[in-house]
Amino acid sequence: METSARTGRPHVTARTAAVWAVLRRELDRQAGRELTVLDVGGGTGGFAVPLAEAGHNVTVIDASPDALAALTRRADDARVADRVRAVQGDGDALATLVEPGSADLILCHSVLEVVDDPSGVVAAIATALRPGGAVSVLVAGRAAAILGRAVNGHLKAASALVTDPAGRAGPRDTLLRRYDAAGATELLTAAGLEVEDTQGVRVVADLLPAVVLEEDPQAVLELELALSNRAPFRDVASQLHLFARRPASGSSSGVTPGLS
Repeated sequence: METSARTGRPHVTARTAAVWAVLRRELDRQAGRELTVLDVGGGTGGFAVPLAEAGHNVTVIDASPDALAALTRRADDARVADRVRAVQGDGDALATLVEPGSADLILCHSVLEVVDDPSGVVAAIATALRPGGAVSVLVAGRAAAILGRAVNGHLKAASALVTDPAGRAGPRDTLLRRYDAAGATELLTAAGLEVEDTQGVRVVADLLPAVVLEEDPQAVLELELALSNRAPFRDVASQLHLFARRPASGSSSGVTPGLS
């Protein structure tokens, strides 16, 4: 398991291994550059602080002041406070918070399920990326929610998830929508982004009892990675991870890189 060189804390768990594998590949591709990273809904900095420790400049946008306070403390503890910036705001307001063409890498994890206008958020992300910049999108999977409710005996909720256009289990559902791979891909491509990779996240990690996770976390992590890109396992994962890029051939906005 990968750990921080400064703190010794793990960066990767079975629940994040597939995402980090793709992010590491992009960081390797950009080796030698200090990236301008935007983490939309980044909360307490589970991704932002390790990215700052890797030498990149990260702005976290989150609606929760408590989460941002925890982020600041976490960045201080990791001695990367100079590379981490906290901005209070929600995903629906992204277009007013970020300069066009200013970000090399954007993270948008567990956001599109809860915002009022996911198409608007994705459009704002595409605008905020520099040509050639990339976005990591993590969304709740519809199939996993259906199966999870069915095996727990909540058959009406499972049926609602099947037929509801947004993939909701009913009016009390805490999420506004869920996605399958095709729907999430369509959302990104409609904004002019090119999807390079789609994988499942938490394929088995949410299904295993805690004792199994604790006994051999490395084995669980390796199994997650092995299944993340394989059908049908990818499509029944708790979350879907899409990595997309703004085409480099697009014209630049003319804005000097740097977040507002």
